[in-house]
Parts: sequence; structure tokens; C-alpha cells
Amino acid sequence: MSASRPRRAAVLVLEGAKPLDVGIPAQVFTTRASMPYEVRVCGAAPGLVTGGDGLSYHVADGLDALAWADIVFVPGYRRPDREDPPEAVVEALVAAHDRGARLAAISTGAFALAATGLLDGRRATTHWHYTRALAARHPRVRVDENVLFVDEGSVLTSAGAASGIDLCLHILRGDLGVAAANHAARRLVAAPYRSGGQAQYVPRSVPEPLGERFAATREWALHRLGEPLTLEALARHAAVSPRTFSRRFVEDTGYTPMQWVLRARLDLARELLERSQLGVEQIAADVGLGTGTNLRLHFQRVLGTTPSEYRRTFARDT
Repeated sequence: MSASRPRRAAVLVLEGAKPLDVGIPAQVFTTRASMPYEVRVCGAAPGLVTGGDGLSYHVADGLDALAWADIVFVPGYRRPDREDPPEAVVEALVAAHDRGARLAAISTGAFALAATGLLDGRRATTHWHYTRALAARHPRVRVDENVLFVDEGSVLTSAGAASGIDLCLHILRGDLGVAAANHAARRLVAAPYRSGGQAQYVPRSVPEPLGERFAATREWALHRLGEPLTLEALARHAAVSPRTFSRRFVEDTGYTPMQWVLRARLDLARELLERSQLGVEQIAADVGLGTGTNLRLHFQRVLGTTPSEYRRTFARDT
């Protein structure tokens, strides 16, 4: 793809489309100075599409938008377990994927992707209410009901509507870097990052005040990434035992406490690589990873790249 043109995103509105599911990618990727995407909202044909929850949509484009797009979002729609989308829609999704476009489903949009066969043998998720129906209708899909989103490279799926924001921010992080994703999260007043492995909903047995306390502890830790952060220190701040903190923290975030700290440190390192001219050794010290060797090791293991290569890819003018 040429670096001189905006990335192209199509939002495919199917019959019964859910309003939030349509609005999330349309708003996150809308064209603006800080967001180098061009968005087209399309349907099986141009014109009026009857949506769900009392809303309808007038779309300017038909399936030709899928031949134009670099990424295609498929919002959720009502009664996805009753029948597959029209054959022309399925064929257009397959054709878009075959020429290199990514396909990203929000909520029950996963049923449309499953109908293409592109999810066969792959992990996928959808809204928790429909996970069993997806597994029954498409038994070759490895349905994971306990995650917010799944990234299988060229095909991505997410759970209910709010997790569509998490998926979109995840895509932004990969396309544009951490700083751009964080900027978009601030604009949306959304959490900058929730792991795809986080549970779709917190069990009722977990007291709400504990979740709020852990949120405060995460915020406290984010302001101290350059300092030693141990499990004991985090648990002490949350005023619970290390064992309780570890167990409940995984339920809340999808990571162990120290995995979360490492990810937070890597995110800060990524943002410093994008926005500053600091050397790798200084960045490693500033984010609490000690040495440049340690930073390079974690970059390669977690992100599959090096700090230098990451900087070349995502560095902004400073």
C-alpha cells in the first residue's frame, strides 16, 4: 500500500445492523488530521438498509467498497444464527480477503465472517450470548467465549459492542503506533488498552469496590513504571493479599500483575520511541526495564521486532 494515501476502511452494514456496532468503526476511523483513514459505509447495495433497534441506514456505497478497502469492518446484526448473509456479500468478503484486505467483525458480525469459511480452523469470538450458536452453526470455528477480541492476522473478531472499541484501538496500535491509539482513546474517553484476553464480563462474585480499587492501583502503577514494581507492592497498594490480588487481577485484565506491568512498560517505551529522540538505553531506564539489552529482549519476544525497527516504522516528527 502506498504511504502517500490514507488507509481505506469500509464499514459493511447488513440487514438488522446494531447501531453501536456500526458507529464504533465509523467514528474511530473517521478521516481527520490525526487519523489517516478514509471511511466508506456500505451495504449489499447503495440505499436504505433496515437496521436493528428501530434505526435504519442510508448508505452511499454497495459491495464495490469492499474491493476498494484495506480493512473491512462487519458490525453485528440481529438474528445472525438464523441464516447467512446474501451470497453476494459472502463472495465480496472472500474476494476482499483474497486480495489482501483485513476483515474485522464486531460482535455478531463474526457470523458473516464464519459464513465465508475464513474462520475455519481459527480462533474467533462473538457476543457471549451467541458463542454457543456460532459454535453450533460453524463447528470448524474455534470459538473462544472468554475474550474481548481475537486477532488472527487477516481476520479479527470481537465480543459485544464495547469490545469493538478495544478491537479498533488494537488495530490502530498496530497500524499507527501507541501514541496514535492513545490519542484516539482520549478522544473517545475510552480505556487506552484492554487485553484481548480479558473476560467479556466480570463474574458477579467479584465485589465491585475491589474492581475499582484495582483500577486505582493500575493507575498508580502507570505513574511509577520507572520504579521497582513488585507483586507485593501492588497488592499492598490495593490493600489485599498478593494471592488475592494475583487471582482477581487476572480476572480483571486477562494478565498476571507482572505481565501487565511489562506490557505497560513496553507501551511507554513504544511511545517514547515514537515521540522522542532518546536512546534505547535511556528509554529502558526510564520505563523500568533496566538496560537496552533487556528492552530489546522483551521487544523481540512480545512484539516480534526491535526498538530500532519500531522507531523507523512509527517515529513521528518531534
